[in-house]
Amino acid sequence: MHKRNNLSLLPLLIFVGTILLGSCSKKEDLFKNRKVSFNANWSFHLNDSIADKDTIGTSTRWRTLNVPHDWGVEGKFDEKSPAGYGGGSLNGGLGWYKKTFKVAAEDSTKITSITFDGVYKNSEVWINGHYLGKRPNGYIGFQYDMSPYLNYGDKNNEIIVKVDNSKQPNSRWYSGSGIFRNVWIETTAKLHVAHWGTYVTTPKVTAEKASVAIETTIQNQSSESKKATIITTIFKEDTKVTSVTQDITIAADGKQTIKQEAQVETPILWSVEKPELYTAVTEISLDDKIIDQYKTNFGIRDFKFDLDKGFILNGKQLKIKGVCLHHDLGPLGSAINTRAIERQLEIMKGMGVNGIRTSHNPPAPELLELCDKMGFIVMDEAFDMWKQSKTKYDYATDWDKWHKTDLIDQLLRDRNHPSVFIWSIGNEIPEQWNETGVEIAKELAAITRHYDKTRPLTAGMNPPVNMNIDEVTLQFEKKNVQFNAIAASGVLDLIGYNYAHQTYEHHKKNFPDKPFIATETTSGLQTRGYYDAVSDTIKKWPVRWDLKFTGGNPGNTVSAYDQVQAPWGSTHEATWKVIKKHDFLSGMYIWTGFDYIGEPTPYEWPSVSSYFGIVDIAGFPKDVYYMYQSEWTDKTVLHIFPHWNWKAGQTVDVWAYYNNADEVELFLNGKSVGVRSKKGEDLHVMWRIPFQPGTLKAVSRKNGKTVLETEIKTAENPSQLKLTADRSTIKADENDLSFVTVDILDEKGTLAPNANNEISFSLKGNGKIVGVSSGDPVSHESFKGTKHTALNGKCLVIVQSGKQSGRLELTAKANGLKPSTIVITTE
Repeated sequence: MHKRNNLSLLPLLIFVGTILLGSCSKKEDLFKNRKVSFNANWSFHLNDSIADKDTIGTSTRWRTLNVPHDWGVEGKFDEKSPAGYGGGSLNGGLGWYKKTFKVAAEDSTKITSITFDGVYKNSEVWINGHYLGKRPNGYIGFQYDMSPYLNYGDKNNEIIVKVDNSKQPNSRWYSGSGIFRNVWIETTAKLHVAHWGTYVTTPKVTAEKASVAIETTIQNQSSESKKATIITTIFKEDTKVTSVTQDITIAADGKQTIKQEAQVETPILWSVEKPELYTAVTEISLDDKIIDQYKTNFGIRDFKFDLDKGFILNGKQLKIKGVCLHHDLGPLGSAINTRAIERQLEIMKGMGVNGIRTSHNPPAPELLELCDKMGFIVMDEAFDMWKQSKTKYDYATDWDKWHKTDLIDQLLRDRNHPSVFIWSIGNEIPEQWNETGVEIAKELAAITRHYDKTRPLTAGMNPPVNMNIDEVTLQFEKKNVQFNAIAASGVLDLIGYNYAHQTYEHHKKNFPDKPFIATETTSGLQTRGYYDAVSDTIKKWPVRWDLKFTGGNPGNTVSAYDQVQAPWGSTHEATWKVIKKHDFLSGMYIWTGFDYIGEPTPYEWPSVSSYFGIVDIAGFPKDVYYMYQSEWTDKTVLHIFPHWNWKAGQTVDVWAYYNNADEVELFLNGKSVGVRSKKGEDLHVMWRIPFQPGTLKAVSRKNGKTVLETEIKTAENPSQLKLTADRSTIKADENDLSFVTVDILDEKGTLAPNANNEISFSLKGNGKIVGVSSGDPVSHESFKGTKHTALNGKCLVIVQSGKQSGRLELTAKANGLKPSTIVITTE
């Protein structure tokens, strides 16, 4: 049997999914073969905690799958789950992965390593019975050199990964379980650029010229010293811009860091509107033969946080309009998928978002790569806790041994990304109020600045100034003001506010020498498509953060008017009104862009996912999305809500978010019910009218001329299903996804806003259904099923391609409704 840390005993396992890792010496193929995906054809076993007793053996039952993989989201929602409702009421456990592969004989003189981008959590890895190591932190990548233990040629190799997420709770939100990020095999010459071995900065940037500083760490894993030439060439797309060359002598089994500097004439700058990227290609030449090539994408930009003007990018003031995102991908769980992340970012861009906070952990590398390409201001966060725990088995148990290694690895991995502008060393750390926290913050700051001096440092503090909100003009010298020890210590470059929007206007008095950033704001609460009868009362649910919530609505719903907030936060409009008013307030990161699994504030079970998102867990925007769109984008917006299916005579509040207009006139069945205009700081207008079935029409005007018109009609009985794919053509690569929206319509094609039919899905062709969701925080239906109950007329089904090109036919059916079929092409 195979037990923890037992290096001599390895189970006799069935070889499944053997692959051949080939070798190629051609220069043009060095990039392609240096790093290859190792995601396909793993075998997986989830332990039965009683029968398996932390072991695997010849009788263990396995199933074949591809990683990234999250076993937690495959399970049933469980009221008694030790993860609790905060963890999404989904269980953890202990799982095993194994894979068999071959390595080409010619690679026996090279270095073959395996890289895991993230395994949650407490992973341990063996290759051919040899123990490679353990990594408790599930959110950071790590690499092991397998070369000394590999078999080459026709002999098989077997890698085994043990993942132990059995001790719960260890997270305040749903973490996921398993090899939930990508896995890679990296093959290099013994003389090569080290793992995360480049550091590219742009210390001086003007419109005419940019200096590019390149630090490269070269590793020599041979038994002889080597004389080599290092050539770094900068490309803009496929066009060579410039290059620099340096000769080195490196000792046997040594590492050496070299510094090079290049000049880029008339640089094309990276910005959120045009995120232009360059590539530094590092080549190592030995005896006039190129033996290693390493690519580093980077951007050229100049920025600062100013005490008076806030955030300045490339000489222009820019308000950071950001959101916080947890790492899960809704119905896909925590198993990373590039297209799923891209879709989230596209939806956020459509709202006007230009910033992402990676709350509260190192993100998947793919998120940062996409932020580089799409133009986001990223706050890259390291920790949710330090030595003092927030849940019983969280990272605090590993802090002493691992925090330095984990932070350094995050910095090395992420510091070349042009989208990363801020390092956050912690979120709402319990030690923030005492000197222990100050000492830890100083240590983390020193580590961060050693590896990167180009970005400011902050922490999400709640709040920096803990003052009575009814006396917000008080400053530090007043008796009833409590210092946040970390904020007062001077260790941070930016003062990070979690909530406390009432204090923002007084930041310059309280911190005259430190710029401002709102690290986390708002915590508004909504259920998509549900509306309370009266919209102009503000509700704090619960009334205090430390009191159990005893009120609420039937079915654990929350009104989608912007009227319900957590007690520590505000409505969406309230915080944005403050941020937009003052230049020195550099920006904000709203909690949250998307709903996520777990933390269903204000409710507990049976709710299992959050209400905080501006967009629900299926990716459907809530109404407040359009408030931000009207404020944060140049798009002309006119959005009215709620739906128009009510009881006869019922009084209904109708809201409109609009921009680029002076007024909005509302018509009911062709008769005007009034003209409204935003006054002062207003961000919406409202009418209170009795319901009559028919058509609600809004017209926005500027200078008397119509800008936009929009209508909402009373839906008749649900009659049919409509399928709409976000992309009708996807790649046949076993990874790409099509997100298909299911709308329940009446006979005339009007959305039925109260329809909650159960919908069944079937798929023909080389692909599979990998996720279903309606965005309902109370639903206990599996995200991994082939049927799901709609929420307020909408549902989502996610289709993944297979390896073969062709047609995928997705059909949706529901009792009493006309079915619908859509074709998705894979190529």
